[in-house]
Amino acid sequence: MWSQIDANMHLRHSAYADFAAQARLAMLDKVGMNARQFQELHIGPILFREETIYLREAGANDTLRVTCELTKCRPDGSRWSVRHEIYRKDGIKSAVVNVDGAWIDTKARKLTALSDEMMEKFTSLPRSEDFTDAAS
Repeated sequence: MWSQIDANMHLRHSAYADFAAQARLAMLDKVGMNARQFQELHIGPILFREETIYLREAGANDTLRVTCELTKCRPDGSRWSVRHEIYRKDGIKSAVVNVDGAWIDTKARKLTALSDEMMEKFTSLPRSEDFTDAAS
């Protein structure tokens, strides 16, 4: 989209974060963790860190593919990390986006763990080859 292009005619820096966020939501939805459930349970994902490593530029009208993999997760699922790789249509990796996050109770405004039912879904997410269990 034109709104995602910067003055140098390539994908603006924050568009990579937008694509990664959308891919995370799609990944969660695919395992049955959708926005409606989060609202009903009064929980939601929150990010502590987001890092983008730019490798090759993506330009106007490039078609992109975004992957998502869980790279780290505490046994109770309360904190986690996800790696996104963003590829151009020609198969060239354009960027890597790494995020560290957790779950927040939207009423208490405090970090929380997932219910057993949601944890079962969360642990079914794709994991990276270098996945590690995070210490508590």
